[in-house]
Amino acid sequence: MDDKEILISEVLPGKTVLPDKQTLDRLAVLRHDKIKIPVIYIGSGTCGMVAGAADTISATRKYIEEKKIVADIIEVGCIGLCSFEPMLDVQLPGKARVSFRNIVAENVESLLDDVFNGEIPKENVLAQFPNELHDPWDGVPNIEKLPFFALQHRIVLKHCGRINPGSIEEYIARGGYQTYLKCVNNYTSERICELVDESGLRGRGGGGYATGKKWIMANNTVSDQKYLICNAAESDPGAFMDRAVIEGDPHLLLEGIVIAAYAIGATKAYIYVMADYGLAYNRLRISIDQMKQYGLIGYNVFGSGVDMQILLVKGPGAFVCGEETALIRSIEGKRGMPEPKPPFPAIEGLFKRPTVVNNVETLANVPFILKHGPQKFNVIGTPNSKGTKVFALSGKSMMTGLIEVPMGTTLRDIIFKIAGGIQEGKDFKAVQIGGPSGSCIPVQQLDLQVDYESLWDAGAIMGSGGLVVMDENTCMVDMAKFFMNFLNKESCGKCIPCREGTRRIHEILENITRRPSTESGHDTLERFKGIMQLEGLSEVIRDTSLCGLGQTAPNPLMSALTWFRDEFEEHIFDRKCRAGVCKELRVYYIDVDKCTGCVACLRKCPTNAIVGQPRQPHFIVEDKCIGCGMCFDVCKFVAVMVK
Repeated sequence: MDDKEILISEVLPGKTVLPDKQTLDRLAVLRHDKIKIPVIYIGSGTCGMVAGAADTISATRKYIEEKKIVADIIEVGCIGLCSFEPMLDVQLPGKARVSFRNIVAENVESLLDDVFNGEIPKENVLAQFPNELHDPWDGVPNIEKLPFFALQHRIVLKHCGRINPGSIEEYIARGGYQTYLKCVNNYTSERICELVDESGLRGRGGGGYATGKKWIMANNTVSDQKYLICNAAESDPGAFMDRAVIEGDPHLLLEGIVIAAYAIGATKAYIYVMADYGLAYNRLRISIDQMKQYGLIGYNVFGSGVDMQILLVKGPGAFVCGEETALIRSIEGKRGMPEPKPPFPAIEGLFKRPTVVNNVETLANVPFILKHGPQKFNVIGTPNSKGTKVFALSGKSMMTGLIEVPMGTTLRDIIFKIAGGIQEGKDFKAVQIGGPSGSCIPVQQLDLQVDYESLWDAGAIMGSGGLVVMDENTCMVDMAKFFMNFLNKESCGKCIPCREGTRRIHEILENITRRPSTESGHDTLERFKGIMQLEGLSEVIRDTSLCGLGQTAPNPLMSALTWFRDEFEEHIFDRKCRAGVCKELRVYYIDVDKCTGCVACLRKCPTNAIVGQPRQPHFIVEDKCIGCGMCFDVCKFVAVMVK
């Protein structure tokens, strides 16, 4: 934030002023640069709450009450290290803020005892936040130099996990809404569209369409009413970027929304949020109310002549509603089903009026671009993919959570440097990028850069930013089956290729993983016929489906077939799953040297496939065994084996 020009409504609403010392001190307090009492920050995003943050908060409140300590407790969003939740930070007056990992309720008392006595316990300490106004702690690493953060370039996630998401005052004290008011008072809507176009910002929702060009199209369309829609309906398995941004820094998104709405000439903006995102929805609702109180939305905002309104809409969480025309129909109260294009929504969208649909991450980049200029954004990334990209890391990596890296960062750096490699020292197998309609990237392509063109050339898509890391114990046939089942269930059913094609592919994959003892001769022939149709069927779905969901639906299967064909052949011809994931293909046997004849497995077997006398070795009849694994689970003598 420029120290010479600070915008805060308490001083002079909507105008830039030269602050006096009292104002500077007030802003420093709001930013927590200067504090008089200890401040305890607790990660209370969804990931933190799932890990037990609610109990950590209760234990912290109980501690300061019993000890009669005067301190502030601030609930913050996720800083990105989801695998380290619950996270608790402590900032003492004059000292640097220190972050601690995996602080469950039982750890709170001993941790705070140490910190309030000037000691940093080594067991759970993560790092400290550097600040020239604070004295650093000895022997505690700088958080920005941790491997997880060192390769990141944070624009969208800059303040997530660090600031109070429920405080508009803190957001303003850090320079928030200055850019918005500068835009509505000094820039024409056309100029803002040009600046965004010059920045090279592309839609972060998956398609990668140039954001500025979409805005210019809507701005040039004459209409008595225009709309902006923020698509926060992420329903990809393994994706939680939008949720975390909203929970951690809702005002950043809202500033991007009002700037974008002004740029296209819209006076009304909708935020379409999944109904399951209760915390995100509530934080947006509170933040919008705060904007109204500060006069940042409403009629004639700060005397600029600009009217602005923001409406929240709960979506059903359907995957197809991520497609912009289906989302528009859902907001209109209709069933979420894609419509043919053209006309594009920028020409004819919500209620038949010009409409721009952008996702959360796209809009959260806008304040940075307008504040620092398109050139500062333009130099980040690759020649055709500018800026940064937020990814949600999940699966078998050592660390899971949210990262933001410059476009062009390699998958190898993300998985092995930022995420710390694979859990338990196992071998890396593949990473699923682009969500359920994305592709599997094998070890041979780990040096692939994450930018739109590089991924497209490799037969993959960026998607919204989900990265699911898989290790050697992952069955690629089972993975493909999971995603095809998901896509079939989420298909709107409007077009036959998507509706019937995804169902048929899932049936074929089910047959591949089915135990041969359940098949007749005719069934075996049908299974092999289906297998031979997989690739041709995938091409038909891709070429003839109406919307992006159907056109990209075969991607998980086709990429798995390309790189892991041997696993498919193993399932088909050898009836074997090398990862041991496909239950019906598991073959169990009993080691007679270890079996004591306790009959525990015999009693639990649902198909009476185990035979034997008490206190004598037992045997499994393979033709009756369905591979449920019940015998394996109940055996206390490790006598049941899998081959």
